[in-house]
Amino acid sequence: MKIILAADVERLGLMGDLVEVADGYARNYLLPRKMAAIATLKNVKSLEHEKRVIGDRIRKEKFAAEEEAKKISALSITISVKVGEEGKLFGSVTNKDIAEAMAAEGLVVDKRLILLDKPIKEAGTFHVPVKVRHDVSGQVKVEVVPESSSETTEAAASNESSETQTSKAEKESE
Repeated sequence: MKIILAADVERLGLMGDLVEVADGYARNYLLPRKMAAIATLKNVKSLEHEKRVIGDRIRKEKFAAEEEAKKISALSITISVKVGEEGKLFGSVTNKDIAEAMAAEGLVVDKRLILLDKPIKEAGTFHVPVKVRHDVSGQVKVEVVPESSSETTEAAASNESSETQTSKAEKESE
């Protein structure tokens, strides 16, 4: 009996395949479990039509994914971090940090799609792969730069001034 598989069947074929099986195997196992349909002319034409529709949709999705990958590859992001001596970072730059920086540039990407082998722990320029689809990916250029000393000095000064204001307020309340 000729049947069209509606699901992947081990050692028989993949979904959509037209296969020849024993009558009893088809009637007693595959058809009741809705794993196959009898290969009538109507079902074969319907299968061919579905394959064309699915093929068109897959081509459109792949084209859109390639466009997204081009946008990602053209993107260059800069992440400023606190750096100690010898260019070592205090902490590290993770895929979450990269995703947030990309979102700030207008390109929202799930952090799980950023394929960072290990967190970045030193300043420099890195090319990080970003998976758009299972078969399409792009590379974003990530520049990890040390925070400028003026920003650090300003942050320290603002912390000191807020601490002195707090202590003055505490003394006045006593």
